[in-house]
Amino acid sequence: MRLDMDLIVLAAASGRTLAFGPAVVNDRIEKDLGSTMVISGHRDTHFKFLQRLSNGDELLIERPGQIRRTYRVVDTQVIDSRTTGIIDDANRDRLVLVTCYPFDAIMPGGPLRYVVTAEKVK
Repeated sequence: MRLDMDLIVLAAASGRTLAFGPAVVNDRIEKDLGSTMVISGHRDTHFKFLQRLSNGDELLIERPGQIRRTYRVVDTQVIDSRTTGIIDDANRDRLVLVTCYPFDAIMPGGPLRYVVTAEKVK
């Protein structure tokens, strides 16, 4: 909200869908919120703004026919995708945004990922 970004999130992340916008990696977009939703996007287009997010920033998820949900950023980290995975916790209402890292890499597709974790505001 602080950065005034509006994005349409697509279902079923793949090379084809990510060309058009960020997409849900797991199947949580089809289910009720209340579990971890993982969304991926390209570092040099749709998710370039992730590098400007800080702890405490709020993100709003709005889905047709459902109430809006606000999430607060609680963690940002760089992980190595070869040794660390994203925990898809079906019992925790979280939003996890993932993109390649570093943001200014000349060669895309390396193993590092920038991960933003946000928890639902009570």
